[in-house]
Amino acid sequence: MVEVIKMANEEKKDFNKMLKDSKDMPKIQVITDEKSIQKYGGNRMYFAKENNADFTEPITAGIFVAIAAWASEQRGEDETPYWRTLKANGQLNEKYPGGIEKQRKKLEEEGHTIIEKGRKNLKYYVKDYEKYLYELNYFVK
Repeated sequence: MVEVIKMANEEKKDFNKMLKDSKDMPKIQVITDEKSIQKYGGNRMYFAKENNADFTEPITAGIFVAIAAWASEQRGEDETPYWRTLKANGQLNEKYPGGIEKQRKKLEEEGHTIIEKGRKNLKYYVKDYEKYLYELNYFVK
């Protein structure tokens, strides 16, 4: 059985309100660490192409993805398909509502195969996830 991780005080938070709070964004930070520049392919760090960023800072992006998932769960309608967003290498995200079990169920309902890797600390991945990648093209006016 997979442990379900809950967001701290999730029942007391309004995740949809969090999504609407801009926190003085957008912001771009220029990084100078050569390893990060090579890993991410640029030195301008942020969230979106319209701000000419080269990549997204992973920790902050993960926080916003989790907030979007929980906001969708709270709405109950106009659902955002957050379960289709995976961690690196196609790994399922234990921090989503219902944890890996719910994400796994939703992905399997859509026809994906979930595989387990590891012996003690099992991790779950979408098999051949690369076949299903989608490039987002958008324009902000």
